[in-house]
Amino acid sequence: MNARVLRCLGPVLLLVLLLTGTVSAADAAGSGYLSGYTEADPRPTAVSWWSTIAYLLSLFAVFAFVVIMAYMASRFLSGRFARTSEGQGGRILAHLPLGPNRSVCVVELAERVFMLGVTEHSITLLREVTDEDEIERLHRRELGNLPSADDLFSSQIGSLEQLAKRIPSMFRNGPYRR
Repeated sequence: MNARVLRCLGPVLLLVLLLTGTVSAADAAGSGYLSGYTEADPRPTAVSWWSTIAYLLSLFAVFAFVVIMAYMASRFLSGRFARTSEGQGGRILAHLPLGPNRSVCVVELAERVFMLGVTEHSITLLREVTDEDEIERLHRRELGNLPSADDLFSSQIGSLEQLAKRIPSMFRNGPYRR
């Protein structure tokens, strides 16, 4: 072995040997931590049942506290971030990413609709949308893009079903199969 490894492992091995020697000497003398144990009946007492119930109640209380705090945080954060896309009289009607840090946005500001080119360093007015039919189509598209709670729930259930279908195939041909 390398001398450097022996120098590092030497003190650790010495400490382990000293500790195990101390424990075995205490057990041999009968003065270990179980030497004064006199309870021979293995059945639980009434006090142990109450402590188990108290432990479970405290576990459920902590779980309920965490769920309530997560709900409050989601309510707080959804309120903060929902306001960022819809400011004072303005909102984003459409967004088309073109690459990293590049996109085209259709924005409504002060009852007017603008098409903007957005990069990391600049925002450029491409044109103002004045066609009423196009503006109406953008408004309908924005309202149609808002998912309902049922749509979100069904998409999450669908993704869980796909995962459940994939799990048996993962284990069927997996590296742990013989």
